[in-house]
Amino acid sequence: MSDGKTKKDATNKEIISMSDAAGYLDRFVGDVSKKSATKQILIGAGSGWATGFITMKVGKMAAIAVGGGIILLQVANQQGIISIDWNKLQKKVDKVSDKVEEAVTGQGPSWADKAERFVDRKLNQAEDVLNKRSKKAKKWYTNLIGDDTGCKVNDLHIFLCAFAAGVALGVGTA
Repeated sequence: MSDGKTKKDATNKEIISMSDAAGYLDRFVGDVSKKSATKQILIGAGSGWATGFITMKVGKMAAIAVGGGIILLQVANQQGIISIDWNKLQKKVDKVSDKVEEAVTGQGPSWADKAERFVDRKLNQAEDVLNKRSKKAKKWYTNLIGDDTGCKVNDLHIFLCAFAAGVALGVGTA
């Protein structure tokens, strides 16, 4: 019984010490509306400046932490240290956004919205595959004709021309 009483007494002392701090602040600031206009402006400007300064410092640290974390994750992904399953991540984001939409509007997304997201995701995957294959095809075509600036004659071209000329001579003399 005495253990609970000591905890209660400690809590009460803490509340009293906080109310003392509030009392000091109240004595310093007091009822601002009863002060002169100059004091009101000074108190408002000072408290606004202090709040802005603290918010700026905290905001910078939060931005650095979040941005640095994102950059580190992307670098780790590029280096192959981690592998991000973007499809799984997108599905989880969709689930969270569905819950948020349901909480905000009171009803979940319609089947049309879900179908649109599904088709959009599949189109993005198809576009990625086509881009990879087009790069591969462009590389093959560039190797065949020379380079991006135009055709450059190489050994393959001479061979193909000689082969075609030989076939034409063979067919023409037969």
